[in-house]
Order: sequence, then C-alpha cells, then structure tokens
Amino acid sequence: MMSHRHAAGPEGSTGGRRRLSRYTFQASVGLGVVGLLAGLLFSTSASLADSSGGERQPDNMRDWVRAESERLKETNADVLALREEVAELLEDQRDPAQVDESITFAAGATAVTGPGVTVSLWDAPTPGRLPEWASLDDLVVHQQDLEGVMNALWAGGAEAMMVQGHRVTTTSSVRCVGNVLLIDGATYSPPYEIAAIGDVEALQAGLMDSRSVQTYLQYVEALNLGWEVRTDDALDMPADDSNLSMDYARVPG
Repeated sequence: MMSHRHAAGPEGSTGGRRRLSRYTFQASVGLGVVGLLAGLLFSTSASLADSSGGERQPDNMRDWVRAESERLKETNADVLALREEVAELLEDQRDPAQVDESITFAAGATAVTGPGVTVSLWDAPTPGRLPEWASLDDLVVHQQDLEGVMNALWAGGAEAMMVQGHRVTTTSSVRCVGNVLLIDGATYSPPYEIAAIGDVEALQAGLMDSRSVQTYLQYVEALNLGWEVRTDDALDMPADDSNLSMDYARVPG
C-alpha cells in the first residue's frame, strides 16, 4: 500500500522554488499598485491646490469660522443698505406732491366745495287708518330708497357726494338696521340727507329720470313720506378720514 506519497515531494525537487517565485511576483505587483495609487493621490492634491487660484484657505476650523463671520458681516451690511434704499423709494412714492390730484379727488381724500343739491328723506307719520294695499313697513324710509337717490345723483353727474355728513367713497356702506340707518359704522335716525356737488340742473334731472325715485315719490304722495330737494351755490364736503388701505386690492403694475 502506498500511503502519504502526495504529502511532500522527494528531496531535491523544484516545487518549492516554483512557489517562491510566484510569491515574489505577487509582491512586486502589489508594490507597483501601491506606488501608482500614491502617485495619483499626490497628483490630485497638487491639482486641487492649483485650482484655488492662489487664494489662501484656512488651515483649521477656527480660521474658517473667522473668515465666514467676516463674510457674514459684509453681507448683513449690504442688506441694511438695500433696506434703507427701498425705504427711501417707498417714501418717495407716498409723497403727496407726486399723486395725481384727480385720483385723490375721486378717492374722497381732499375736501371740496361747489354748487349742488341736498335731498332729504324721512318716515311718514302713522295715519289713523292705512290703505288696504299698504303696511306699516311702507311708512319707513328703506335702504333701497337711499340707494335709489344716490344712484340717480351719480347718473346726473355728481362729482362728490355725502350722506349724513359722511363723504361717500368706494369703501362707503349704507345699510338699514331695523328702523335706523347704518353708515360707515355709525347709526342714524331720519331725516336722512344726501348731498351732491355738480351741475344743479343735471342733478335734478337725474333725480326725476330715476325709476326708483319715481316709485318713492308715489309713496310720498300716497302715504306722506318725507321728500325735499334743496339747491345750494356752495356745498362744503370734508375729506374722507377713514383708512383707505385694503387687504386684498392692489395697485396694478
């Protein structure tokens, strides 16, 4: 029986030399790869240093923080300068001298004086007996009656208007609350007065041409509702002192 003949070669065989040559070759290849990688690393470091453009970079975190802090101070100074410039521009836009007078007039921001008419309306006295077709509600001046007069005066060429001493603007509100009138947050009882500045004859014609006013005049004749029209050569209207800023409306452009 031949046992363990494959465990080792006979003395003087060349198997050990072949194994040693193979190990030497692998070590040489490994050293070559390490050298190649080291060369690439040095080359990369040199290229990064050249790409900095000659500007010195902080070598530690403390220097880096100091440099960034200085840059932040410069940026904040630029921001403050820009804010001051914007504030000056906004202030120039709010200069009243640069605002078109026609715009301030239309907005009711200036006091005006001129010829015009004043219309007065008041509730009818309670009669002993109402007509069969009428009710107590017909004896009261309603919101629609005031709106009819206001629209008629605008149609007649009114240039400015006032209700109960309040200058009428695009933000004015006139509403009925029970048997009183609510105008811009204040309540009033009759008589109600609506004044308009403009051509007197055109304003009177606008009133007479209005269907709403004609209907009201029928109740004036039938139930004695209050109605009076006065002319004036010089009506004085104050400027609107309410806040004209809006939450949603914006100036175009």
